[in-house]
Amino acid sequence: MNTVLGRRARVLAATTATAGLLLVAGCSSDDGGGSKTAAGGVRLAKAGQLTTCTHLPYPPFQSEVDGKVQGFDVSLVDLVAKNLGVKQEIRDTPFENFKTGAFLNSGDCDLAAAGMTITAERKKNVDFSVPYFDATQAVLVDSKSGITSFAGLKGEKVGAQAQTTGEDYARKKGLDPVSFESSDAVLNGLRTGQVKAVVIDYPVVQGWLKNKANAAAFKVVDNLDTGEQYGFTVRKGNTKLLAAVDKAITDAKADGTYKKLYEQWIGPYDDGASTASASPSVS
Repeated sequence: MNTVLGRRARVLAATTATAGLLLVAGCSSDDGGGSKTAAGGVRLAKAGQLTTCTHLPYPPFQSEVDGKVQGFDVSLVDLVAKNLGVKQEIRDTPFENFKTGAFLNSGDCDLAAAGMTITAERKKNVDFSVPYFDATQAVLVDSKSGITSFAGLKGEKVGAQAQTTGEDYARKKGLDPVSFESSDAVLNGLRTGQVKAVVIDYPVVQGWLKNKANAAAFKVVDNLDTGEQYGFTVRKGNTKLLAAVDKAITDAKADGTYKKLYEQWIGPYDDGASTASASPSVS
């Protein structure tokens, strides 16, 4: 997540940590006929489905709405699943596993999609897709706090989501952020006065501020360009699936699908705001 994705909860319930919550993301296709080999010779963890690890909630990239997991990441991975001739299913897992690639290596998931920043540290354990999103960090404050910029956070109680690049950035700048397990908890911490400001991915803040009550109570006082890019990940050496993911992203940008999904989930689309890189960068 801007992350060092990504990124999220340090502790989840034991049942979630061991088994995860399996949720259908809503991609229609056949069941694969019992074969674990999809189109293009891609081997899958489970026949007939592309199993995606994520960490909920992280709107607008992935969150559960009316019993269905939806979001920008979900929609992009649906394109991958469609090309493979299977459906996508989503597994909610602890964010710390995204850095190690644990669920990918164990074969529980085929890929991970969690608004996760491409970093040199993470690339040691997983293979990243081409970048699909350029991200910045926002400083959101209580409107009555008197804070007007990131510089004004010194000496104040600042919140951030655990295991994320927002948290890392705050620490590198000399702050001691209060860590919250999820983006929802970060917002609640600000709402209840546990912290006066938060540092978190700007698209997440954009989603919060669509709510009139949030827009009245909070305001963005700084937008930090940290040079971060998001990528999806697969197990190291899983070249066929990685190629399928890269193709889906590249094709979506070329045929206008990416723009449509961006505007649906995030907001007005700026050609300069979305990366068109052919290979992952390291932030």
